[in-house]
Amino acid sequence: MSGKITVGSVREMGRKIVSIVGLATHPVGVRFLRGYEENGDDPGEPQSLRYCQALMKARRREKVLINADTITCPAAASVFGFKQLPEGLRSGKGLVGFGIVKDEAVGKRMFERMPRLKLDSIAGLSLYPLVEADEIPDVIVVEDEVERLMWIVLGYLHAKGGDRVLSSTAVLQATCVDSTITPYLDQRLNLSYGCYGCRDATDIGSGEAVLGFPVSDLPAIVEHLTFLAQKAIPASRGKNALAALRGREGNNTDCTAL
Repeated sequence: MSGKITVGSVREMGRKIVSIVGLATHPVGVRFLRGYEENGDDPGEPQSLRYCQALMKARRREKVLINADTITCPAAASVFGFKQLPEGLRSGKGLVGFGIVKDEAVGKRMFERMPRLKLDSIAGLSLYPLVEADEIPDVIVVEDEVERLMWIVLGYLHAKGGDRVLSSTAVLQATCVDSTITPYLDQRLNLSYGCYGCRDATDIGSGEAVLGFPVSDLPAIVEHLTFLAQKAIPASRGKNALAALRGREGNNTDCTAL
Protein backbone atom coordinates (compact mmCIF):
# COMPACT_ATOMS: atom_id res chain seq x y z
CA MET A 1 0.00 0.00 0.00
CA SER A 2 1.59 3.24 -1.09
CA GLY A 3 0.78 6.78 -2.13
CA LYS A 4 -0.20 9.91 -0.28
CA ILE A 5 -2.17 9.52 2.93
CA THR A 6 -5.59 11.14 2.60
CA VAL A 7 -8.61 11.43 4.88
CA GLY A 8 -10.35 8.82 2.74
CA SER A 9 -7.45 6.39 2.94
CA VAL A 10 -7.20 6.89 6.72
CA ARG A 11 -10.85 5.89 7.06
CA GLU A 12 -10.41 2.86 4.83
CA MET A 13 -7.27 1.72 6.64
CA GLY A 14 -9.08 2.15 9.95
CA ARG A 15 -11.79 -0.21 8.71
CA LYS A 16 -9.20 -2.73 7.53
CA ILE A 17 -7.41 -2.85 10.88
CA VAL A 18 -10.67 -3.51 12.70
CA SER A 19 -11.69 -6.20 10.22
CA ILE A 20 -8.37 -8.00 9.86
CA VAL A 21 -7.33 -8.03 13.51
CA GLY A 22 -10.85 -8.33 14.90
CA LEU A 23 -10.59 -5.34 17.20
CA ALA A 24 -13.41 -4.94 19.70
CA THR A 25 -13.22 -1.14 19.44
CA HIS A 26 -11.73 1.35 17.00
CA PRO A 27 -8.22 2.70 16.43
CA VAL A 28 -8.16 6.36 17.46
CA GLY A 29 -6.68 9.22 15.52
CA VAL A 30 -5.07 11.95 17.64
CA ARG A 31 -4.45 15.35 16.13
CA PHE A 32 -2.36 18.01 17.87
CA LEU A 33 -4.09 21.34 17.26
CA ARG A 34 -1.92 24.41 16.95
CA GLY A 35 -5.08 26.48 16.58
CA TYR A 36 -8.71 25.44 16.24
CA GLU A 37 -9.03 27.32 12.97
CA GLU A 38 -6.78 24.78 11.26
CA ASN A 39 -9.65 22.28 11.16
CA GLY A 40 -11.59 24.48 8.77
CA ASP A 41 -14.80 24.14 10.77
CA ASP A 42 -15.94 24.14 14.38
CA PRO A 43 -14.24 21.17 16.11
CA GLY A 44 -16.91 21.07 18.79
CA GLU A 45 -17.10 21.93 22.47
CA PRO A 46 -14.12 20.81 24.59
CA GLN A 47 -15.02 18.17 27.17
CA SER A 48 -13.83 17.94 30.76
CA LEU A 49 -12.00 14.61 30.73
CA ARG A 50 -8.75 12.89 31.46
CA TYR A 51 -6.84 12.12 28.28
CA CYS A 52 -7.28 8.38 28.83
CA GLN A 53 -11.04 8.95 29.13
CA ALA A 54 -11.06 10.89 25.86
CA LEU A 55 -9.39 7.88 24.20
CA MET A 56 -11.98 5.58 25.77
CA LYS A 57 -14.78 7.60 24.22
CA ALA A 58 -13.06 7.92 20.84
CA ARG A 59 -12.39 4.20 20.49
CA ARG A 60 -16.13 3.72 21.00
CA ARG A 61 -16.85 6.06 18.08
CA GLU A 62 -17.17 9.44 19.75
CA LYS A 63 -15.35 12.55 18.57
CA VAL A 64 -13.69 14.36 21.44
CA LEU A 65 -11.90 17.67 21.91
CA ILE A 66 -9.89 18.56 25.02
CA ASN A 67 -7.66 21.52 25.81
CA ALA A 68 -5.79 23.20 28.67
CA ASP A 69 -9.00 24.38 30.29
CA THR A 70 -10.80 21.03 30.18
CA ILE A 71 -8.18 18.31 30.66
CA THR A 72 -8.66 16.97 34.19
CA CYS A 73 -5.46 14.97 34.73
CA PRO A 74 -2.56 17.17 35.93
CA ALA A 75 0.10 14.73 34.72
CA ALA A 76 -1.37 14.57 31.20
CA ALA A 77 -1.81 18.35 31.22
CA SER A 78 1.94 18.63 31.75
CA VAL A 79 2.69 15.99 29.11
CA PHE A 80 0.86 17.97 26.43
CA GLY A 81 2.37 21.29 27.46
CA PHE A 82 -0.90 22.70 28.76
CA LYS A 83 0.27 23.32 32.33
CA GLN A 84 3.24 22.89 34.61
CA LEU A 85 3.43 19.68 36.61
CA PRO A 86 2.16 20.28 40.17
CA GLU A 87 4.77 20.21 42.90
CA GLY A 88 3.09 17.26 44.60
CA LEU A 89 3.74 15.11 41.56
CA ARG A 90 7.08 16.65 40.59
CA SER A 91 8.49 15.87 44.05
CA GLY A 92 7.35 12.25 43.94
CA LYS A 93 5.12 12.69 47.00
CA GLY A 94 1.98 12.19 44.93
CA LEU A 95 3.01 8.72 43.80
CA VAL A 96 3.78 7.79 47.39
CA GLY A 97 0.33 9.00 48.35
CA PHE A 98 -1.29 6.87 45.65
CA GLY A 99 0.61 3.83 46.89
CA ILE A 100 2.42 3.47 43.56
CA VAL A 101 5.94 3.89 44.96
CA LYS A 102 7.25 3.93 48.52
CA ASP A 103 10.25 6.15 47.84
CA GLU A 104 9.69 9.79 46.85
CA ALA A 105 13.00 9.79 44.95
CA VAL A 106 11.71 7.05 42.67
CA GLY A 107 8.53 8.98 41.93
CA LYS A 108 10.52 12.16 41.28
CA ARG A 109 12.81 10.31 38.88
CA MET A 110 9.83 8.87 37.01
CA PHE A 111 8.45 12.34 36.34
CA GLU A 112 11.85 13.85 35.52
CA ARG A 113 12.28 11.34 32.71
CA MET A 114 8.74 11.78 31.38
CA PRO A 115 8.74 12.95 27.73
CA ARG A 116 6.53 15.99 27.15
CA LEU A 117 5.76 18.82 24.77
CA LYS A 118 7.00 22.33 25.42
CA LEU A 119 4.63 24.54 27.37
CA ASP A 120 1.92 26.15 25.20
CA SER A 121 3.11 24.38 22.05
CA ILE A 122 -0.40 23.15 21.14
CA ALA A 123 -3.89 24.56 21.63
CA GLY A 124 -5.76 21.32 22.04
CA LEU A 125 -6.23 17.67 21.11
CA SER A 126 -8.75 16.24 18.69
CA LEU A 127 -9.54 12.53 19.08
CA TYR A 128 -11.76 10.42 16.82
CA PRO A 129 -12.21 6.89 15.50
CA LEU A 130 -10.19 6.44 12.31
CA VAL A 131 -13.27 5.21 10.46
CA GLU A 132 -14.84 8.67 10.92
CA ALA A 133 -11.73 10.78 10.36
CA ASP A 134 -12.26 14.30 8.99
CA GLU A 135 -8.55 15.08 9.14
CA ILE A 136 -5.25 13.26 9.02
CA PRO A 137 -4.08 12.46 12.58
CA ASP A 138 -0.57 12.84 13.93
CA VAL A 139 -0.68 9.63 15.96
CA ILE A 140 -2.85 6.52 16.01
CA VAL A 141 -3.63 4.84 19.33
CA VAL A 142 -5.05 1.33 19.67
CA GLU A 143 -6.35 -0.23 22.89
CA ASP A 144 -7.38 -3.89 22.81
CA GLU A 145 -6.54 -7.43 23.83
CA VAL A 146 -2.81 -8.12 23.77
CA GLU A 147 -3.05 -10.83 21.09
CA ARG A 148 -4.71 -8.38 18.71
CA LEU A 149 -2.10 -5.72 19.35
CA MET A 150 0.59 -8.33 18.69
CA TRP A 151 -0.37 -8.49 15.02
CA ILE A 152 -0.16 -4.72 14.65
CA VAL A 153 3.33 -4.78 16.18
CA LEU A 154 4.31 -7.56 13.77
CA GLY A 155 3.02 -5.47 10.87
CA TYR A 156 5.12 -2.56 12.11
CA LEU A 157 8.19 -4.78 12.55
CA HIS A 158 7.86 -5.92 8.94
CA ALA A 159 7.52 -2.30 7.80
CA LYS A 160 10.83 -1.54 9.53
CA GLY A 161 12.68 -4.37 7.81
CA GLY A 162 12.67 -6.81 10.71
CA ASP A 163 14.27 -4.59 13.35
CA ARG A 164 13.23 -5.57 16.86
CA VAL A 165 10.56 -3.36 18.37
CA LEU A 166 11.71 -1.63 21.55
CA SER A 167 9.18 -0.05 23.91
CA SER A 168 9.58 2.46 26.71
CA THR A 169 7.30 2.80 29.74
CA ALA A 170 7.32 3.81 33.39
CA VAL A 171 3.99 2.01 33.90
CA LEU A 172 2.80 5.58 34.34
CA GLN A 173 1.02 7.81 31.78
CA ALA A 174 0.42 4.81 29.53
CA THR A 175 -1.93 6.59 27.14
CA CYS A 176 -0.63 10.15 27.15
CA VAL A 177 3.13 9.49 27.24
CA ASP A 178 3.70 5.90 26.13
CA SER A 179 1.09 5.72 23.37
CA THR A 180 0.87 9.31 22.15
CA ILE A 181 3.80 11.58 22.99
CA THR A 182 6.56 8.99 22.59
CA PRO A 183 5.31 7.86 19.15
CA TYR A 184 4.98 11.53 18.15
CA LEU A 185 8.34 12.77 19.40
CA ASP A 186 10.36 9.67 18.48
CA GLN A 187 8.34 8.83 15.34
CA ARG A 188 8.08 5.16 16.21
CA LEU A 189 5.64 2.62 17.59
CA ASN A 190 5.53 2.28 21.37
CA LEU A 191 3.66 -0.35 23.36
CA SER A 192 2.49 0.03 26.95
CA TYR A 193 0.98 -2.30 29.53
CA GLY A 194 -1.39 0.32 30.84
CA CYS A 195 -0.99 2.20 34.11
CA TYR A 196 -2.58 2.95 37.47
CA GLY A 197 -4.38 5.99 36.08
CA CYS A 198 -5.99 4.59 32.94
CA ARG A 199 -6.95 1.34 34.65
CA ASP A 200 -8.66 3.32 37.40
CA ALA A 201 -10.32 5.94 35.17
CA THR A 202 -11.40 3.98 32.07
CA ASP A 203 -12.97 0.71 30.98
CA ILE A 204 -9.71 -0.80 29.71
CA GLY A 205 -9.82 -4.52 30.49
CA SER A 206 -7.31 -6.42 32.58
CA GLY A 207 -6.21 -8.33 29.47
CA GLU A 208 -5.97 -5.22 27.31
CA ALA A 209 -2.97 -3.03 26.57
CA VAL A 210 -2.34 0.05 24.45
CA LEU A 211 0.03 1.12 21.69
CA GLY A 212 0.55 4.11 19.47
CA PHE A 213 2.39 4.86 16.24
CA PRO A 214 2.85 7.79 13.81
CA VAL A 215 0.31 8.02 11.00
CA SER A 216 3.17 7.75 8.50
CA ASP A 217 3.49 4.07 9.43
CA LEU A 218 -0.20 3.29 8.95
CA PRO A 219 -0.10 2.25 5.25
CA ALA A 220 2.78 -0.19 5.72
CA ILE A 221 1.22 -1.71 8.83
CA VAL A 222 -2.11 -2.26 7.08
CA GLU A 223 -0.36 -3.69 4.04
CA HIS A 224 1.38 -6.34 6.13
CA LEU A 225 -1.73 -7.05 8.20
CA THR A 226 -3.44 -7.89 4.92
CA PHE A 227 -0.65 -10.37 4.21
CA LEU A 228 -0.81 -11.84 7.73
CA ALA A 229 -4.56 -12.38 7.35
CA GLN A 230 -3.96 -14.84 4.51
CA LYS A 231 -2.24 -17.46 6.65
CA ALA A 232 -0.49 -16.48 9.87
CA ILE A 233 -3.41 -15.00 11.80
CA PRO A 234 -5.93 -17.80 11.15
CA ALA A 235 -3.26 -20.47 11.66
CA SER A 236 -2.15 -19.06 15.01
CA ARG A 237 -5.70 -18.56 16.23
CA GLY A 238 -6.59 -22.07 15.11
CA LYS A 239 -4.15 -23.50 17.71
CA ASN A 240 -3.39 -26.48 15.49
CA ALA A 241 -0.10 -27.21 17.26
CA LEU A 242 -1.87 -27.33 20.61
CA ALA A 243 -4.54 -29.63 19.16
CA ALA A 244 -1.81 -31.93 17.84
CA LEU A 245 -0.15 -32.04 21.28
CA ARG A 246 -3.40 -32.91 22.98
CA GLY A 247 -4.07 -35.54 20.37
CA ARG A 248 -0.68 -37.18 20.99
CA GLU A 249 -1.24 -37.14 24.73
CA GLY A 250 -4.76 -38.53 24.55
CA ASN A 251 -6.42 -35.24 25.44
CA ASN A 252 -4.93 -35.46 28.93
CA THR A 253 -3.05 -32.18 28.72
CA ASP A 254 -4.78 -29.67 30.93
CA CYS A 255 -2.77 -26.48 31.19
CA THR A 256 -5.11 -25.12 33.85
CA ALA A 257 -4.01 -27.91 36.17
CA LEU A 258 -0.32 -26.99 35.98
